[in-house]
Amino acid sequence: MSSLAHAIMHAHRSLRPQVAVTPLTHSVQLSTQTGCNIYLKCEHLQHTGSFKFRGASNKILILSDEQRQQGVITASSGNHGQALALAGLRAGVPVTVYTTTQASPLKLAAIKGFAAKVISLDSDPLSVELEAARQAKAQNTLFISPYNDADIIAGQGTVGVEIAEQLPDVDAIFVAVGGGGLISGIGSALAHLKPGTEIIGCWPENAPTMQRSLAAGEIIEMEEQETLSDGTAGGIEPGSITFPLCQQLVNKTVLVSEQEIRDAMKQVARYERWMIEGAAGVALAGAIKLAADYQGKNVAVVLCGRNILLEKFIGAMA
Repeated sequence: MSSLAHAIMHAHRSLRPQVAVTPLTHSVQLSTQTGCNIYLKCEHLQHTGSFKFRGASNKILILSDEQRQQGVITASSGNHGQALALAGLRAGVPVTVYTTTQASPLKLAAIKGFAAKVISLDSDPLSVELEAARQAKAQNTLFISPYNDADIIAGQGTVGVEIAEQLPDVDAIFVAVGGGGLISGIGSALAHLKPGTEIIGCWPENAPTMQRSLAAGEIIEMEEQETLSDGTAGGIEPGSITFPLCQQLVNKTVLVSEQEIRDAMKQVARYERWMIEGAAGVALAGAIKLAADYQGKNVAVVLCGRNILLEKFIGAMA
């Protein structure tokens, strides 16, 4: 067993009960429509509404006493920041989150609601991430990357362990990809538990930096366009450990249009009565687009987060 797979299995055992085991739900309507047996991994039902809570909780769990006292710094447009803030609050660890001025005000309010300090910079996500890392080094404080951290990846990889347990004969898993932490963890878990399971990376056509980097064989910089999948947007940190992992573990890639993302989100709302975020729509849109390749097979789609419209509704009802 690789060291990462070992860390994932350890996290799977140690993260209960603070991290929920999310359902893997068979979608009759989507299965009928596509000809595949579509199963939806409901990470939008995880604490803070995202799989990010898994990695954040794992990282906080293994901090040293000195690191806990000093606190931690991270960079996030929303989901990772919320997850780390809640994990830190529960463990008594101070958290500072660097973010862009374009981040969702509701997500930033949620981060602050978990007692984290928020610093907004008028810059792109990758620049904010690099600045946060510089500030952490200057302050002799631990910087926690949203994806470029083996402990974060191990926690997120527990999604893959749960899928393997819930659907032992899974044939393929569709995952939306940004920095690559989630798909690296899931791919590592399945390579250990269910070798032969296809891992398909999904990107919006408007923001495919990792996909283009994989095609080029090296991390590249590119200008991305606005996308519904804000959770996967942004560049990749130079030297990211997720890049070689994605090279090794991602079997296939697919790009989807903004309309395909929108249609997938609508289908989940119509058929399952769930409001998922754009990145989750990317994964389902990818599965629908490649359905002809998986006729009659068991396909898991990771619904990685909750739609911001739901947050707005909750706020309006308060």
